[in-house]
Amino acid sequence: MKKLLVVLVLFSGLAAKSQTGVATNQKEIIVVKEMTFDFGKIQQGRPVTHFFEITNNGTEPLVLENVVASCGCTTPEWNKAPILPGASTKIKVGYNAAAEGPFDKTVTIIYNGGMSKVLNIKGLVYKAPPSSAPANTVVASIKTGN
Repeated sequence: MKKLLVVLVLFSGLAAKSQTGVATNQKEIIVVKEMTFDFGKIQQGRPVTHFFEITNNGTEPLVLENVVASCGCTTPEWNKAPILPGASTKIKVGYNAAAEGPFDKTVTIIYNGGMSKVLNIKGLVYKAPPSSAPANTVVASIKTGN
């Protein structure tokens, strides 16, 4: 009886493992070249942009229904035309860099009937200098010959 119980437990564990494997082996429809982009250090008040490249890895056309940013400081732009299987497109993501400090924002791609994929942008906005650099008086004296 104990042997039968051990065999049943082992068999149910293997069956559960194979079912889990099936779900994770499904082919991704949308493949993103990079899920996160780090802008690094950005001067305050200098907007920046990055292009995320996506590829349709499915067998049907890929339709980007919406691309939504986590806040108004991030602006995504994308082509609304269906992407054929094997074809690629780019999503342009802009960040306005108005607020000083670190940022980590998300951009959610909603596609093919409500499926979604989340991208990230991050970086550090440093304070802009209060004014332009002072004039270099040495250069002025060279120009006038003094």
